[in-house]
Amino acid sequence: MEIRNVAIIAHVDHGKTTLVDKLLRDSHTFRDNQVVEERVMDSNDLERERGITILAKNTAIMWNGVKINVLDTPGHADFSGEVERIMKMVDGVVLVVDAYEGTMPQTRFVLKKAFESHLKPIVVINKVDKSSARVMEVIDEVLELFIDLGCDEDDLDFPIVYASAMNNTSSLSPKLEDQKPGMDPLLDMIVDVIPAPQMDTKSPLQLQPALLDYTDYTGRIGIGKVTRGTIKTGEVVSCARLDGSIKQFRVQKLYGFLGLDRIEINEGYAGDIVAVSGLGDISVGETICSTDCVEPLEKIHISEPTVQMTFGTNTSPFCGKDGKLVTASKIEDRLFKEIQKDVSLKVERIANHEEWVVSGRGELHLGILIENMRREGYEFQVSRPRVILKEIDGETCEPYEYTIIDLPSEYAGNIIEMMGNRKGQLVSMSNTETQTRLIYNVPSRGLIGFNTNFMTLTKGYGIISHSFLEYRKMESLNVGNRTTGVLVSMAQGESTAYSIGALEDRGSMFIAPGEAIYEGMIVGEANKDLDLAVNVVKAKQQTNTRSSNKDQTVVLKRPRVLTLENCLEFINDDELVEVTPNHIRLRKKILDTVERKKFDAKMRNAE
Repeated sequence: MEIRNVAIIAHVDHGKTTLVDKLLRDSHTFRDNQVVEERVMDSNDLERERGITILAKNTAIMWNGVKINVLDTPGHADFSGEVERIMKMVDGVVLVVDAYEGTMPQTRFVLKKAFESHLKPIVVINKVDKSSARVMEVIDEVLELFIDLGCDEDDLDFPIVYASAMNNTSSLSPKLEDQKPGMDPLLDMIVDVIPAPQMDTKSPLQLQPALLDYTDYTGRIGIGKVTRGTIKTGEVVSCARLDGSIKQFRVQKLYGFLGLDRIEINEGYAGDIVAVSGLGDISVGETICSTDCVEPLEKIHISEPTVQMTFGTNTSPFCGKDGKLVTASKIEDRLFKEIQKDVSLKVERIANHEEWVVSGRGELHLGILIENMRREGYEFQVSRPRVILKEIDGETCEPYEYTIIDLPSEYAGNIIEMMGNRKGQLVSMSNTETQTRLIYNVPSRGLIGFNTNFMTLTKGYGIISHSFLEYRKMESLNVGNRTTGVLVSMAQGESTAYSIGALEDRGSMFIAPGEAIYEGMIVGEANKDLDLAVNVVKAKQQTNTRSSNKDQTVVLKRPRVLTLENCLEFINDDELVEVTPNHIRLRKKILDTVERKKFDAKMRNAE
């Protein structure tokens, strides 16, 4: 059987997963009467809620007698580790580019990885039905990007398909009126343009897992392309480990893919993508070989994490009221289970503490882990995200991000000032009649806590995209910290409308009347740059001439509702986010008001 292995790559929200949807439907992978959700490849709850792809996933479709293995990849920079690994599994890429937005930071990143692996590209200009589409200009941008990334000369004459994945139409012509129902032109082009994998079934086995899955019954499952030879269920094979050792194991189960199903098979052949179960601690980049011919493939490089946070057991007075999984052993088991399938994540226990340093590729990467744990019933606390510094040639260096900002021109001045305060270096600025595009190189620290203020200043119309650029010398110590103080509760109890009403002129509140409050909990943001200890549980004194119902007539401002991402962006280094299944609270590390004031005074004197 002929095989094609191809990855769908693009910047976030340019339409990859929707395109895969249509490829699955047009290849008649689903039964005619089968009920299938939109964006069917986004199977995770958070993926469906947020409209983003978090995990790379593979599927397979049949088209005119050819099996096409398709890998749908994440577009967000925080999950780029997923993209890097699957390049070893494919022989070509379909680069999807929005017909209005054009090339973006992640477009550059994923295409660079494809060229480094010498993969054949096909370009899909998606969303050509948009009224704001600028197809020919976007093609020029793609060509400039190809040249800028130093592609092979043959790749400059890249084939193009024009499509509207949402409407399930495509064409080889840039004219909108030439769009026809279905994705047949793209499927035909994949078969014609993407080279077939080498199908050397006679040589000894080589298979390198590039993705991992995990089950409680079999441990890790390695997913990768059979580079040469064949692999059979029940046979004994060798695994060349990353540390240079050799481990023999029996192949318990072997899986192939078709549509959304993982199908149990007895044998996998060179060129095909399979999943192997049998070695519970197999890692990405190791090589499964024949026992009589152990020849490891080149290790897969996985970029290092750039952001870390401290996870710890919940130490607030409300510990255990919401979650069932609150102990250090339960949290540790869950964190180490996560790294079984996410090799971009690192977890390290802090000695003699019930705390762990968790490192990932960005705030969103770690935020997704926190949200998943919260929904599973875990209760814990996390620190402010902080970048991972490196010592390079005797100098302290920090990660920088290549950042593109698109916004209405009227807001450009405020954002330029804000980026300047965060040590951003303006690379270029371009304007249309109403829109401005700013390109920056900015320290990753400068982007922590940036998004909320950015959306406020641009009234929600701004779009920011960024990807890791490189490590550079650390220039300034104070970048990205919140400049305002907070309102901190000095007592435990239930918040009252009377006390909240009296404090509204001190800042904006995060709580409503009737909420359970403890000492040291952050209840609002102060107007000034100093923290204020406040009493939000104080009730109005009652006399025999005043009615207790009088308190109910107080009209309060609506409290600010903070999401998990808002909370992680908001806190400073001396604060924590308490995460439970039903609540997300902000708090100080030191809860006792007197002790905290002594510590703050000591720190100011030390400075």
